[in-house]
Amino acid sequence: MHAALDDLLCDLDGLFAGEGDPIANAANAAAAIFQHIPRINWAGFYFLRDGVLVLGPFQGRPACVRIPLGRGVCGSAAERGETVVVADVHAFPGHIACDGDSRSEIVVPLLRDGVVLGVLDIDSPELARFGAAERSLFEAVGRAWVASSRA
Repeated sequence: MHAALDDLLCDLDGLFAGEGDPIANAANAAAAIFQHIPRINWAGFYFLRDGVLVLGPFQGRPACVRIPLGRGVCGSAAERGETVVVADVHAFPGHIACDGDSRSEIVVPLLRDGVVLGVLDIDSPELARFGAAERSLFEAVGRAWVASSRA
């Protein structure tokens, strides 16, 4: 697993180099995550617009377009400004089921100077798919996206 994590971060360094467009970088990040990380079924971004998370670039099945702050795993992570890891999404109060096959989820807020810009969301069809290594990785991906994007 560590090789996949290292490969993903290396690929993102190259993909983000010299590119400041946040949508282009989010699209490449979602594709790279989906390519490198096994046992996931969705990877993508939501951007905070007028107090609502709006769907951005992603890989996987079609997704919910708008998520209010505080709703579901994504809205909770954005509202708290901290990563939320859920071992069983069906046990998470207020979970929003965009893909019924998803069983676990990790959502990382995208923070610039303490302000939430959006979230990075990764789902898996396996229970308890995400642990400390994935949390560390996806938080690093989020920081890299924020650092690369001029938005």
